[in-house]
Amino acid sequence: MLQTPHVTAGADAPSAFDLDLRVKSNIAVNGEYRMMVLDAPTHLLEQCKAGQFFNILCPQAGGESPYLRRPMSIYGFYPEKNELHFLYKVGGAGTRAMATLGENDSLTVFGPLGTPFTIEDDWKNLVLVARGVGLATLAPLALEAKRLGRRLTAICSARHPDYLMSIDLFEGLGARVIALTDAEGTSTPENLEVVVEKLIADGRADAFYTCGSNRILRLLQKLGEAHGIPGQVALEQQMACGVGMCQCCVRKFNRDDKVVNLRVCREGPVFDMAEAIAW
Repeated sequence: MLQTPHVTAGADAPSAFDLDLRVKSNIAVNGEYRMMVLDAPTHLLEQCKAGQFFNILCPQAGGESPYLRRPMSIYGFYPEKNELHFLYKVGGAGTRAMATLGENDSLTVFGPLGTPFTIEDDWKNLVLVARGVGLATLAPLALEAKRLGRRLTAICSARHPDYLMSIDLFEGLGARVIALTDAEGTSTPENLEVVVEKLIADGRADAFYTCGSNRILRLLQKLGEAHGIPGQVALEQQMACGVGMCQCCVRKFNRDDKVVNLRVCREGPVFDMAEAIAW
């Protein structure tokens, strides 16, 4: 296992590591997504927090030659099993190359990076809303909610029931799961609004968490403002370096009555939901 010197993001920031990790498994979850499990050392996993990501050096395999590293959200980290999990959609050159890796192959990862989710003391009822692979980012948050004894509702959206992911994971952590799909006509913004409004009326929504979908972000921003409910969003953005130097991931935010430019990799990827400007 290759390990480079620690790289820190600031005086009070935890260390990030550049490591070659052994692949324990890399299996298809459905027709689009795969889950990779890496054998990771305890000192790395103990630095990980929900909402953070790793910058992955995709292999040159299967005829693919990806150049830049790929940012990938942490799907799970388990120090007791020495396992680091990633859930990813096979699409471009990088993920197609990753999909060729098998047991005992090596993958180079750099991290953990970025600002994680937080759960305030008075947020007793958490609502997670995400679609597709956005659920990967929220999965570790469910683990933290269970550890803290918070009540959790996970609203999982997908095109078809076959593409719903993480249902068993969330239910296994004691969450109430609400599944919405395009095929069944239940995932429309109008129906999602009805579902979330019912949670609010039942006293089951002290904070919102989401990732990925701008449509979901806009809806939760509207409901959060109307009902005084805070929230956090993990933003997806094209990245190159992952540590804030290249400025590739800059986007606009509302902060202190001004529109400011912030780096998703460094100041995020988790932000106050009210500050994010949905595209």
